[in-house]
Amino acid sequence: MRQATEIDVIIMVYKPDKKFTRLLRGLKNQTIVPKRILLLNTGKQYWKEEWIQGIPEAEVYHIKEEEYDHGGTRRYGAELSTAPYMVFMTQDAVPANARLLDRLMQSMKDPQVAVAYARQIPYTDCNPVDAYSRGFNYPKESKKKTKADIETMGIKAFFCSDVCAIYRKSDYVQLGGFPEKTIFNEDMIFARKVLEAGKAIYYASEARVYHSHNDNCRKQLQRSFDLAVSQKQNPTIFKGIVSESEGIRMVKAVSEHLVKTGKWYWAPRLYISSIVKYIGFLLGKNYNKLPKGWVLKLTDNKRYWSK
Repeated sequence: MRQATEIDVIIMVYKPDKKFTRLLRGLKNQTIVPKRILLLNTGKQYWKEEWIQGIPEAEVYHIKEEEYDHGGTRRYGAELSTAPYMVFMTQDAVPANARLLDRLMQSMKDPQVAVAYARQIPYTDCNPVDAYSRGFNYPKESKKKTKADIETMGIKAFFCSDVCAIYRKSDYVQLGGFPEKTIFNEDMIFARKVLEAGKAIYYASEARVYHSHNDNCRKQLQRSFDLAVSQKQNPTIFKGIVSESEGIRMVKAVSEHLVKTGKWYWAPRLYISSIVKYIGFLLGKNYNKLPKGWVLKLTDNKRYWSK
């Protein structure tokens, strides 16, 4: 084990559960240990100092709940970082093995790559619909993506996830970093800029974290709403991109998988959740035409609208 003085890990923290302590232990046991683990904790009153006992690399920075922003808070973390490479993670992403950081660093050997993101493996309690959907977005094969791929891949070309992603600091700074304010999608907004600058995004399937959700319909609608709002508010980034077609392709793939694996009885959940997501997406695309009260009920991020 050696300390990776070239890596800072930046983690968003808010009322974490036991997965957070597993994440910290996973980082401590990596084949290369990060120089610093910057914990951006929302709400000092929720923090427990015991979480970082025995982890000298950990540094905690508290922010107020009303100050949190998907883009702005991560931008703050990037400003705190002094390493040439930054790994952004969420508190519920647990390294699948001791080679996560090493595999992410391997991606950076290609000077064209500005950002690389890890493969997300569903937890064992994940239902078949959400588990296969995650596999659809995070396949077994790695892939390097450039601007030329937008024509054939559409929005998938600049798909990226800050659940676990590594950024080359010099490229991050040169391209202006994350937006100061965004309700969602800070990773894809930056990733599109990466491609437009002639740089590349790398999907590193060999770098793996456990991460999945079993969201109910309300949560799915809210997340889809916020996703659409972010696209609506960033027309240049998502210009000419039709997200709905990718959603239809995923529904077809999951349906076929459920039939092949004898789990066809999960199909109603798939179709209901897909309809709910689509409704949320349509509402989000037209958020500016909705009453403020509706928006606050439909969003998963009420703090964003109070700023």
